[in-house]
Amino acid sequence: MNNTQLETFLKIVETGSFTATANMLGYAQSTVTTQIKLLEEEFGCLLFERLGKSLVLTTEGEKLISYAEQMLQLQRQMLLEVSAAEIPSGIIKIGVSESLCYKQFPEKLMEYKKKYPGMDIRIQFIEHDTFPGLLKSGALDLVYTLNPLIENPELKLICKKKESLCFFARPDHPMAKMKKVKEKDLENVPLLLTSHTCSFRRMLLDDFSRHGVTPKIELETSSKEILKAFASNGLGIAFMPAMAAEVEVKEKKLKKLDWAGDDFPIFSQVFVHKDKRQNRVIEELVGLIANDKK
Repeated sequence: MNNTQLETFLKIVETGSFTATANMLGYAQSTVTTQIKLLEEEFGCLLFERLGKSLVLTTEGEKLISYAEQMLQLQRQMLLEVSAAEIPSGIIKIGVSESLCYKQFPEKLMEYKKKYPGMDIRIQFIEHDTFPGLLKSGALDLVYTLNPLIENPELKLICKKKESLCFFARPDHPMAKMKKVKEKDLENVPLLLTSHTCSFRRMLLDDFSRHGVTPKIELETSSKEILKAFASNGLGIAFMPAMAAEVEVKEKKLKKLDWAGDDFPIFSQVFVHKDKRQNRVIEELVGLIANDKK
């Protein structure tokens, strides 16, 4: 077996399809089929079964997942730590909250790539509930998330920074002209919120519940761009991280409301798994993220 075969196997597990895996990896479907066939011949068992149009992992395939993840993670670590080259090369996999990707994080990644051009940085958006498992399995090396403060014994918090959740409206919206806005002022006002799985939405609804306010939810979406578009067209009040609307506020398409209600404590946080060794390339990247210079 080789690591290419294991990567293909894990991608099929993720996509549930040989065809989708071939498209994503840039292979012919016959190549994907051959790689899995070679693995199955080496192990002497089937890894997948076709049940009608569905592709299902066998028991042996289920067992292989964690071993494949660990082997690929070890390969990445060896390339980063054993190589004699002064400028490291290899793969680093980062999970990030979408809200953090509007300006500073992409700029810091570009700075990092200039210093380490041999590093292959792979980014995926993460959900609050699932990223600890991805760190534990080795599918991610590092997570940069925006959430209420997270405490998890499986995770090691490397750095954190206080951020802001704010309300935004079109500048000529009546709420934008108020000197102070509190929870009761938002009774019966159309609200534009993040999706039901988002911690920001839960924080707001819990706050409203404590103050006896019934929210009027006009829109729920995971897209901050859609929230901003609806708010700038006067269709409601958007509730989202301040960093996601910096450009629109500067261009006077949106105005941040003068909030005088309860605080919504959120933090940008960087995590690795508690057992992961922090090598030089991770330490350098964390240093850039933690640097507040804009």
